[in-house]
Amino acid sequence: MRTIQLPVDVKLIINKLQEAGFEAFAVGGCVRDCLLGMAPKDWDITTSAKPEEVKAVFGHTIDTGIKHGTVTVMRSGTGYEITTYRVDGEYEDGRHPKQVSYTASLTEDLKRRDFTINAMAYNDERGLVDCFGGEEDLKAGIIRAVGEPGERFEEDALRMLRAVRFAASLDFEIEEKTKEAVKALSGNLFKVSAERIQAELVKTLSSAHPEKFLLAHELGLTKVFLPEFDRMMETAQNNPNHRYTVGMHTIECLKYIDANKDLRLTMLFHDMGKPGCHTTDEEGIDHFHGHPAVSASIADEVLKRLKFDNHTIDKVCRLCRYHDLRIEPNRKAMRRAMANIGEDLFPDFFAVQHADVLGQSDFHRKEKLAWIEENKRDYEQILRDKECISLKDLAVSGKDLIEAGIAPGKEVGEILNRMLNEVIEHPENNEKSALFELCLPKMP
Repeated sequence: MRTIQLPVDVKLIINKLQEAGFEAFAVGGCVRDCLLGMAPKDWDITTSAKPEEVKAVFGHTIDTGIKHGTVTVMRSGTGYEITTYRVDGEYEDGRHPKQVSYTASLTEDLKRRDFTINAMAYNDERGLVDCFGGEEDLKAGIIRAVGEPGERFEEDALRMLRAVRFAASLDFEIEEKTKEAVKALSGNLFKVSAERIQAELVKTLSSAHPEKFLLAHELGLTKVFLPEFDRMMETAQNNPNHRYTVGMHTIECLKYIDANKDLRLTMLFHDMGKPGCHTTDEEGIDHFHGHPAVSASIADEVLKRLKFDNHTIDKVCRLCRYHDLRIEPNRKAMRRAMANIGEDLFPDFFAVQHADVLGQSDFHRKEKLAWIEENKRDYEQILRDKECISLKDLAVSGKDLIEAGIAPGKEVGEILNRMLNEVIEHPENNEKSALFELCLPKMP
């Protein structure tokens, strides 16, 4: 019998339900992850006990999803969701069942789940319950819908994006009938809320294989929630610096940057302005002048459309705006860039530029990467030497100027900015006496 090492608290919950005369199993993603040798993030439990019976067994529970048969039991500071076996009624909006009915059958409960790899249950008494070949699909590396794929996707259109997400996170292939159903029903994704689409997009991009986001395009899903990407896939780059379309360059770049949400989103959007900036010169070479600013504008629009938070929007848009900035390899130019862009952005700025180069052709690649490394050395040396690149590090404050006889108001700000420009050019002059001598207006 297949065995899974259940956590102590999960065993205790299952045992208590069994002792009360009910069935209970760990179910879904936690079982899948255990079979893959991965540590589950959450443990969900399914049971034949109705919610009021679960509440009676445990005394204190939290009604986290009582409408759908789910209550939460707290153990050792961790919440465990316990859901009654159920069958979903008709899905009238492609998102929610019209009603939920309880069932005494574990098989019926598993039948309503999205993919075979998520439709397995386990307890120590019965071992692995796998009615739909989930373990076999795990071994084969396949994402397959439970039962008839079209029915599963008609029930909840988000499952189509989830198929892409699981393919990316597990490096699996989507089974052919399941793929065909996604292609046929991709238009239904418009029924899904922006927040739910956002969550799946982030999980896909932050996965071990973000390049599998390409599946969303191939299956017709981006046409619904990100048509801007489809334009990128259609835009060629006949230029020595590139070997791919704009879209395929973007897919390549995703592979070369850390699995950080903001960085992966930046790589998705950094060239999204190129289709609208595309020109071809007399020699047949394509150019995309001004695309970083346009990309930042599109990123702002799309991220708002997908309900991202303001912090994410601000950071991704700034990185898109400056990703193509070429800084001369000297400390003066670097200080100027740090003052203009913001010191906080630079570690990610370098990572984005590095990934961008690796996603291009081999043309002058070594020189481009060497340039970035030299910029990075200048940046790190500026930090080590604590050179002034912002007003907060300036040796003179507004209070100092007022005490020196400058009237409060606009002139104080103008003088401080002159002083900042002076120390960016000549960091050795970041001393109060020197700045007063060089930048204060001469008194008659």
